Amino acid sequence: MDKELFYLDRVSFKYQDFQPVFNNLSIIIQKGESVSLLGANGSGKSTLLKILCALVFPSEGIFRAFGQVINEEAMENEAFSKEYHRRLGFIFQNSDVQLFTTRVWDEIAFGPLQLGWEQDRVREMVDDVINLLGIKHLKERSPYRLSGGEKKKVAVASVLVLNPQVLILDEPTSGLDPKTQRWLVDLLLELKRGGRTIVTSTHNLALAHSISERALVLSEQHCLVYDGPASDVLENRDLLMEVNLIDEYCHIHGEGEHIHCYTHE
Repeated sequence: MDKELFYLDRVSFKYQDFQPVFNNLSIIIQKGESVSLLGANGSGKSTLLKILCALVFPSEGIFRAFGQVINEEAMENEAFSKEYHRRLGFIFQNSDVQLFTTRVWDEIAFGPLQLGWEQDRVREMVDDVINLLGIKHLKERSPYRLSGGEKKKVAVASVLVLNPQVLILDEPTSGLDPKTQRWLVDLLLELKRGGRTIVTSTHNLALAHSISERALVLSEQHCLVYDGPASDVLENRDLLMEVNLIDEYCHIHGEGEHIHCYTHE
């Protein structure tokens, strides 16, 4: 219990007037784990992340985080809600939805200011994270005029400035050039070594292999069909085909280190 971070017990969820997304889903994630959530588009990965972030709530079952039951009633407490979202940083697939201001420095300062931090502390924390991520040259620019990779770095900075215990990432490498993908992987590995809990939703098998020891696999029927070592699932060709993560022409080499998908002539 002392290491338990997220606890989902027989959780069910559905959007209003739609078929259930999950039925009786049970998962435990421990502090300090790096977990990849794998599944094809529409398998429910993003919905599960929203539950972890307390953006939506189970219709049945128990969801507990940091040792406390998380539901609508709990999140109606403003102080509790603010602290929860400070401890847990959510990085969206589309960086544009995280951008609010007209200057990068102000963008990164937005969260701390909303939490009521003192101005001197905000300046110190923002400058620290800007230097950590190597984006000092961007701080006076408009977030909306940045490249996709630069926007991702600003989105990550706006989360890390709050020093969250947990990072939740939704398809973090989507639309990024190879250099920025490598930057992000290196950063996540560094944060992992520092003891952060990292939960990453992706259908990028190479990314899962690079940053996670554990994988959770969702089927297109929204069922948890695998929970175990990430390295093992990458060798399970039949399962990957069954959940529509690879096709019959996908070749996996080197214990999952190199994954090539192509169609033979």
